[in-house]
This record gives sequence, structure tokens and C-alpha cells, in this order.
Amino acid sequence: MALIRSRDTSPEKLVRRLIHKMGYRFRLYRKDLPGTPDIVLPRLKKVICVHGCFWHGHARCPRAPRPTTNVSFWERKITLNIARDQKVKRSLKVLGWKVLTIWQCQTRNVSVLRGRLKRFLDGA
Repeated sequence: MALIRSRDTSPEKLVRRLIHKMGYRFRLYRKDLPGTPDIVLPRLKKVICVHGCFWHGHARCPRAPRPTTNVSFWERKITLNIARDQKVKRSLKVLGWKVLTIWQCQTRNVSVLRGRLKRFLDGA
């Protein structure tokens, strides 16, 4: 697991590239916000979290099957990740931030992703 990157993943880079092409400027991994969000747009007070389907337990996703070995370890790990994600999202909303979660599997269709990002960023 030490080789698994938590920053600058391919899905993150794709989302950042799309947002930048749309003309938005952003900050990465702001440590002063709960959960150190992946992409922060301070002017808009919006946050984008890019989650890996396996690590964050994306429900009913073919990319997120639970391992069949060491089941109790993986169940606990992924369940705690899901709980932490929910807590971080609530904390950000309490602070007045709007949060969008992009799942790894949603980055496969770039045109749909671009539309989703545009709606989130252009909306109030």
C-alpha cells in the first residue's frame, strides 16, 4: 500500500486539466480546510474531491469489489474511509463550502464529466 499515491492521481490530473481549460483557477490540498480537499476554488467557495472507487467504497461500482482475503481488515479500512469522507463533507458544508465528489469511474467519459463540472462551477 505504500506505493499507492494519494495525491496527483490520473483522475485528479484529468479533472484539474478540464477545470483549467474552462478558465477556472484553483488551489490544491488546502491544509487549513477539513480533510485537505483535492481541488479548492476559493473565489467560488467550492471544493472538488476526487475519490478512487476502491479506496473510498463506491457503492455498486465494478471498480470497487471488496477483496476476498483479509476481509475484516479491508471491511474496517474502507468503512472508516467512507465515514471520514462523510464527516469531512459535513464539516466543509458547515463552513459554507459547496462540495462535489467525483468518482474514479466517472472520469472515463470526459464529455459527461466536463458537463458535470461546468454545472457545478457555474451554478450558484
